[in-house]
Amino acid sequence: MTILEWPIQERPREKLLQHGTQSLSDAELLAVLWGSGTQGKSAVDLARDLLKQYNGLRSLFAATYADFSQIRGLGFSKYCQCQAALELSYRHLKESLERQGTMRQVNDVKRFLIAALRGHSQEVFACLFLDNRNRLIRFEKLFYGSINTTSVHPRIVIERCLLNKAAAVILAHNHPSGVPEPSQADCEITKILAKALQMIDVRLLDHMVIGDTEVCSLAERGLLAPHATI
Repeated sequence: MTILEWPIQERPREKLLQHGTQSLSDAELLAVLWGSGTQGKSAVDLARDLLKQYNGLRSLFAATYADFSQIRGLGFSKYCQCQAALELSYRHLKESLERQGTMRQVNDVKRFLIAALRGHSQEVFACLFLDNRNRLIRFEKLFYGSINTTSVHPRIVIERCLLNKAAAVILAHNHPSGVPEPSQADCEITKILAKALQMIDVRLLDHMVIGDTEVCSLAERGLLAPHATI
């Protein structure tokens, strides 16, 4: 049975219009995004099967095109739709931060960083460069690989701060394991960067460790020397 043969109140698009996006399941949202399924399988059924196979949205959206296109019913079009949806989500959050003025909504910062860093299979170290009113100037991914004193170079961070004319900075990196508990190396590089940033009078507001659904703030943990707050 195709979706068009379903009762109107059960069709994903109609449910979305009547009750909002929050009323739809992950499979129904994917069905709206894709628009069609395969022969003998509706878009919702296809999405349900894939979510079960990939154990959720994260793994499905992180799949390479080579893996994605091996599954019957998926291909270039649906892969591009998934990637476009991810990028739109990221840009929406970034635009929200830019329009806030001062970055006082810590949860918004955390949501943005989850969208920007969670999907990477390796550790990525990034910086949010802010002006003297804590407004976002630029977000940059600077280093890839294990986050430690040999892979994160304070000189590069300093150079990017000066180039962006930043008055403050928020450090961030992801844990591919999904567990945002800061390591000893995380704490050590934070101390090194804090001292380096003090030399150019740039405030270090926080270092956030990104997991699957949670973010650990070193400032909230009291692991950052008091300097300023968001």
